[in-house]
Amino acid sequence: MTDNVVHLFKDPPPDTAEAPTPDATPVPLEAAQARPVPVWRRSGRAVVRVARDERTRAAGRAVVRHGSYVVGGTRIVARRAWDGRTAARYERMIRAAEAAGNLEAAAEWEERGRQYRAARHQRRMDLLTSPERLVKNAAYATGGTLGGLLLLGVALAVATKQPGDVVVPLMALVELCRLVVVIATVVWGPLITLGPWLVLCGLWAVGRHQQAAPQWALPAQQRGSDAGAPITPSIVVTALRDLGIAPLRKAIKEMGDAGAAMLSPIKIAGCGVEVDVTLPSGVSTQEVQGRRRKLAENLSRHEHEVFITIPQAARTVRLWIADSGALDEPIGPSPLVLDAELRADYKKGKAPWGQDLRGDAAALSLYQRHMLVTGLSNQGKTAAVRALALWLALDPSVEFRIADLKGAGDWAMFDGIATVLIQGPTDDHVIQATEMVESGVTEMERRLTAPPGTAFPPLIVLVDEAQVAFMCPAVDEEKRPYGGSKATSRYFMAARKIHNQGRAVNVLLWQGTQDPTDQNLPKLVREGAHTRASLALGTESQARMALGDKAVDGGAAPHLLRQGLDKGTLVVASDGIDIPAGQASITVRTHYIDTDQAAEVAARARALRDGVTTLRVIDTDEPTDPLADIAAVIGTAPRVLTQDVLQRLATTNPKAYGAWTNGDLKRVLEGTGAEPYKSDGRMVVSRDRIARALANRTDDGSASAAQ
Repeated sequence: MTDNVVHLFKDPPPDTAEAPTPDATPVPLEAAQARPVPVWRRSGRAVVRVARDERTRAAGRAVVRHGSYVVGGTRIVARRAWDGRTAARYERMIRAAEAAGNLEAAAEWEERGRQYRAARHQRRMDLLTSPERLVKNAAYATGGTLGGLLLLGVALAVATKQPGDVVVPLMALVELCRLVVVIATVVWGPLITLGPWLVLCGLWAVGRHQQAAPQWALPAQQRGSDAGAPITPSIVVTALRDLGIAPLRKAIKEMGDAGAAMLSPIKIAGCGVEVDVTLPSGVSTQEVQGRRRKLAENLSRHEHEVFITIPQAARTVRLWIADSGALDEPIGPSPLVLDAELRADYKKGKAPWGQDLRGDAAALSLYQRHMLVTGLSNQGKTAAVRALALWLALDPSVEFRIADLKGAGDWAMFDGIATVLIQGPTDDHVIQATEMVESGVTEMERRLTAPPGTAFPPLIVLVDEAQVAFMCPAVDEEKRPYGGSKATSRYFMAARKIHNQGRAVNVLLWQGTQDPTDQNLPKLVREGAHTRASLALGTESQARMALGDKAVDGGAAPHLLRQGLDKGTLVVASDGIDIPAGQASITVRTHYIDTDQAAEVAARARALRDGVTTLRVIDTDEPTDPLADIAAVIGTAPRVLTQDVLQRLATTNPKAYGAWTNGDLKRVLEGTGAEPYKSDGRMVVSRDRIARALANRTDDGSASAAQ
């Protein structure tokens, strides 16, 4: 029986060559095959691949680097030898001093060069007579040595009773000479062989230590090692040379290695270093200031880590260079938070505001100084102003009237400290803030008309977000606008009046604004402030608005602060803070006091005061009951000074009480049983007596302010 086997076969593909399409053109077999690549092309591609390989590049850089070390080391050693044998060093220093315009230093180096040449001439003249002295000295030395050895031999022969021992010391000397010759014969050959290589290694070591190789040939870790490196004179001079200022570059090249002569000693200053640079003739300080970014990059620093100011010396710029990353570290907490026993003194004290760039404490005097703090939004303006107000609140003699035109509760902790506290961004709040500032004007005018020699407690009229007041479109019944920058503006005119005369009677205006322009911060108002401070701003023109032309021309640059990163960092122009001599401003990193910490400090300040009643609305209507108004302003305090009562009444209703004197207060209280009396030598008004007078009076016993 046979198995049934089925064989399957696949049909072969049709032969396209035998059945071409009607339109197809026959292609020769040679053309259909791939053409071989020429040998020269394959070799070229291989060479390109090898040349582009990173290992080849690394090897090439290594060859160039180490070869440059040897060449550079040879050049350095040769130059050192040349400097040691000639007066080239003095010539370079003279050229450097002349290029820097320092003729006194040039004359000094010329005198040193003359002394060096005179000494060298004397040494050469001494060489003319040195052979004779050398022969004499050699004869004396030989004779002395032989004589000494003979005497030693005689002593030895006497001791040993052997006459032959007389020559033993001489033979020992001869044997020593023979041994030295043998050692020299053995060592000389290898020394001749290894000597050039040792010299080569020495030159390579010198070149490597001085990094005498192209920058691109150095290893990656060495090329990037300059970032954050310590500042040295050579680094500063190189950075100035590569600044792109042709006269400066030419002068430094003429100075050669003596370019450091234009630098003062580099001093440690806080979290960085400080150095003064005396510029050569033909280079202005403004040119260097205008290239701050490039200078910082040449110093391997970020732009915000290099500050350029103008000291008193002519043609000099002062560079402060921060340690890499140091300005990104926060400073410590405020002394207001750390010291629960801290007290303020308006007249003699200074508010602990923060630290300057050197790390020293920066304290600001607030005595009789109007203040303006500005900057972009969300940079810490309110916190900076509030820190000063919190310190001053620890002096119970200071009265605050505050308008917060943001209304976010940043000043809520001053309830019970400020006699007026307005919070809100609407036009109604601006109207109230304007009337508050006008009440400050009324108080100022009352003080100005007081008898000479009268002492007045300080009154701080504070408006945060003042740009809202200047931009307010509201008008009063007489069609006078509340906002604006013209003489018809009520807020503008009230601010100007306080600026003009308030300082003399301790009525001060503090304003905080953001993103200043001529519209939201008029020129006459910003120039009326004694203390002007600015956080980060967008443009140089805004910086000039904030601080003035003099400060900006002197190096102040709040527009170069980093928005969002330099929060709380202020550039301050004021005579109330210690500014280095010759500078027009100082940069301060302020302590940050958050809302909870501010509430704790405010609670301490509130405990120092006698129950201040905080008004949230300025009442401008005529009072119908002065006795009730007096009771309201006394609040919960058992007794209040008559002067404070008058101030609070004027704040409550400036139209009715702004012109009141002690005589008016006495007239109203006369016959009520609540007349002012002396306590500890000062006139006061008693809360309990006022309350009894209100309770015992008849219905028709109320008095009018018109009395």
